[in-house]
Amino acid sequence: MFGSVLIANRGEIAVRITRTLRAMGVRPVAVYSDADRDARHVREADLARRLPGGYLDVEGVVAAALSAGAEAVHPGYGFLAESGAFARRCAEAGLVFVGPPPEAIEAMGDKIRAKATVAAAGVPVVPGGAEPADDLAEAARAIGFPVLIKPSAGGGGKGMVLVRSDAELPEAIASARRTALAAFGDGTLLVERFVTDPRHIEIQVMADAHGNVVHLGERECSLQRRHQKIVEEAPSPLLDAATRARMGAAAVEAARAVGYVGAGTVEFIVQGSGWGADGPGGPPYHFMEMNTRLQVEHPVTEMVTGLDLVELQLRIAAGEPLPFGQDDVRLTGHAVEARVYAEDPARGFLPSGGRVLALREPGEGRAVRVDSGLAEGTVVGGDYDPMLSKVVAWAPDRAGALRALDRALASTAILGVTTNIGFLRGLVTRPEVAAGHLDTGLVERLLREEGPEGGLSGEPLPLDALVAAALLFHSRTERRAGHGDPWDVADGWRIGEHAWTGYRLESQGDAVDVRVRGLAGDAEVDVSGHSLSASLRRHGGDEIAVTLDGTTLRHVVAWDEARGVLWLGRDGRAWPVVRHELGDPGDRVRGGGAADGVVRSPMPGTVLVIKAEVGDRVSAGQPLVVVEAMKMEHSVPAPLDGVVTELPVRIGQSVELDGLLARVEPDGSAP
Repeated sequence: MFGSVLIANRGEIAVRITRTLRAMGVRPVAVYSDADRDARHVREADLARRLPGGYLDVEGVVAAALSAGAEAVHPGYGFLAESGAFARRCAEAGLVFVGPPPEAIEAMGDKIRAKATVAAAGVPVVPGGAEPADDLAEAARAIGFPVLIKPSAGGGGKGMVLVRSDAELPEAIASARRTALAAFGDGTLLVERFVTDPRHIEIQVMADAHGNVVHLGERECSLQRRHQKIVEEAPSPLLDAATRARMGAAAVEAARAVGYVGAGTVEFIVQGSGWGADGPGGPPYHFMEMNTRLQVEHPVTEMVTGLDLVELQLRIAAGEPLPFGQDDVRLTGHAVEARVYAEDPARGFLPSGGRVLALREPGEGRAVRVDSGLAEGTVVGGDYDPMLSKVVAWAPDRAGALRALDRALASTAILGVTTNIGFLRGLVTRPEVAAGHLDTGLVERLLREEGPEGGLSGEPLPLDALVAAALLFHSRTERRAGHGDPWDVADGWRIGEHAWTGYRLESQGDAVDVRVRGLAGDAEVDVSGHSLSASLRRHGGDEIAVTLDGTTLRHVVAWDEARGVLWLGRDGRAWPVVRHELGDPGDRVRGGGAADGVVRSPMPGTVLVIKAEVGDRVSAGQPLVVVEAMKMEHSVPAPLDGVVTELPVRIGQSVELDGLLARVEPDGSAP
C-alpha cells in the first residue's frame, strides 16, 4: 500500500478521502487554491501544497505530488478526475493515478464512441443517430418525435435540447451546437429517442487489474432539477432482484468492453411507467453514459453494502485483486442521500454565498453520515460548485431511511449562507417521493404546480423567529444605550420596561413592522397590530429558546456584524433578518426592488457584461448587468422604466449577494 497519497480536489470529497487514508495508515496530502487557503480539507491533511494555477493545473498538481513525496494521486470527482491526459501525465511522472486507464476514460468520455462500444458488447442503448455518420434531422424523423439533441462531449445537461416536432429541429440543432462549442470546444452532436417518464438509475461497478469485475447494485438518481441530482438512494424502489441482476450484468459488460479498472458508474435511462410494456422482463432500460470516477452519491452504496469504495479504489490502484466476488455482494437496508447546496430556492436556486457563522451537523453513526467540507468561518464564494455537504441516512427499510434523513436535515444548521436544506426536507417528505413514484421531471413539475408559495421554494420568516429577532435586536439597542446587561441571568435580557420601540424587520424580501417593550423574559411584542406575550431565554453558546402562547422553540443564532444581519436557524431552515428603524424615510429595505429602482446582485459572483451606461434611458426588464458564478450566468434587468443614475461596477469585479449593481430613477425624477 502507498505511504502517501495526494488528493487532487477540495471540499467535502477531499475531507472524505482523507478520512479513509487515515484509517488505512496512509499520509494524506492536500492541495489548495488561493481561495481555499483556510479550508477544512487543508487543515485536516498532514501536508498541504498551494496550487497557484488552481485545481485544473495538471503540471501544478503533479509538481505538488512529487514535492510532497506522494506515490499516488486520488482525483476525487470533478476537476481532473475524468481527464485521460492527466492520468497519462501522472504515469509519466511515476505517480499512480487512482482511477481507470486513460484509454477507458477517453472511450467513455465521448458519448458517441461509448454508445458504439457498449452496443457492440450487447448492452441496450437508446435508439438514435450520431454525427458524422448520420444526418441528425433524418435520424430524428426515423426514430420518431420527441427526441433529444445532445453534445457528444461534456455532460451535466449542457446543450441538451428536447425537440417535439420536425419544425423545431433546425433551431434546436443550431442551439445545441452553439452551446456544445462554447462549453466543450466540440460541436459534435447526437440524437436519441426521448424516453417518457424517465428514471435515472445507475450501477456501481468495481474492477481490478486481474480481470475481475463486479457490480455493487444500483442507485436511484431520479430526483433532479435542471439535470442535476439532488437526492439519491440505494437500492431503487423500482427494481426487483431479477431486473437488478440484468442491469448489473449489462454494467459489468460495459466496463469489460473498455478494459476498465477501478470504481466506475454505468448510468441507465429507465422507463419509469408501463412495466412490462416491452415484455414480462421488467422496465426497459438503456445505457446512457459511464462516469469513469467515484460518484458524488457513492455513500448510499457504501451504507447498504458495508464497503468503503475509496479504500477499494486505493487497493486496486496498488495492484491488489478484489477481495470478494459477485456472489459475496449483499445489499442490506436502505440509504438516502441529500445534497446540501449554497443556493436560494426562493430565487430560483441561484447560487448564494457568505461566511459560515454557525454550524450544526448531525452526529454520525450507523444511521446517519455527513460528508462535509464545512467549518465555522468557511467562506463560500462563487469560485466553485455550490455543493457544501451531503447528509446520508440508513434504515432497515426505505420509509425509515426517508424519516431518518428528514430528522438529520432538521438537526442541521448552517447560518451565514442561504442553503437548500428546507427545500430538501419538503421534498423527501412529499407523498410522491414516499411512494417511490419518481422520474427526472418530478421536482420541476412540483415547483411549477405549487409556485413560490408551495413550501418547496422557501418559507417566510415564521412568527417565533420574527419575535425572537425583535427581542434580540431590541436587547442590543438597550445594551448600547447603557440600560443594563442584556445577558442578565435573573431577568433575561433587559430591553426597556415601559416604552414601546418600533422596528421594521426584513427577511428575504418580506418586511414586517413590530413594536417591543418589557424584559426579554417577560416581553410584549406587537406584530402588525396584534399583541403577543413572549419570553426569550439563552441556552448556552449560540442557542436561544423563544416561548409564545406556551410553546417553546429553540433557535441557533449568529450575528453578521459587518452587514448588520441577524441569522436564526430552526429545523433545518435559516433566516437572515435585517432591522430598519420605523419612521426613517431615508432607509431603503435591503434587497431593493421595482419601487426604489435599486438593482442588486442575485448571487455572489463576477460581473461578466455591462449592457448600459450612466445616463442611458432603459425599460423595465431590459438587461443591465450579467453576473457569472459557479459556471452560471444570470442577466440582471432594470426594475422599472427610467434613467440609469448609478453604475458602480466594472467588468471582472467581484460582487456579493445583494451587492449594488446599478440604480434606475423613474422617468421624471432623474436630474
